[in-house]
Amino acid sequence: MEWMSWTIPTAAFFGAIALILVAMTTWELRSPSVVRKGFLPIATTRGDRLFIGLLGSAYLHLLVIGVTGWSIWIAFALSVVWLLAVMRWG
Repeated sequence: MEWMSWTIPTAAFFGAIALILVAMTTWELRSPSVVRKGFLPIATTRGDRLFIGLLGSAYLHLLVIGVTGWSIWIAFALSVVWLLAVMRWG
């Protein structure tokens, strides 16, 4: 049986997601979010926007890597821009 190789980038990715979840939980406890409507077609809270942003970033990253010949870092940058846009204006 083969096990997953935990490389530094893999550990950093999952560590960053864990830190984001801890930060969002702390923020929610200190200042409960208000439902609002942005450019997304539904009313969302901060947690909703985080989930939609992370999911959209993953699909965008895979799309850019699969369809274009661009660098993985360009795909990463586009994914981060999407996540920040959803969190701010979604």
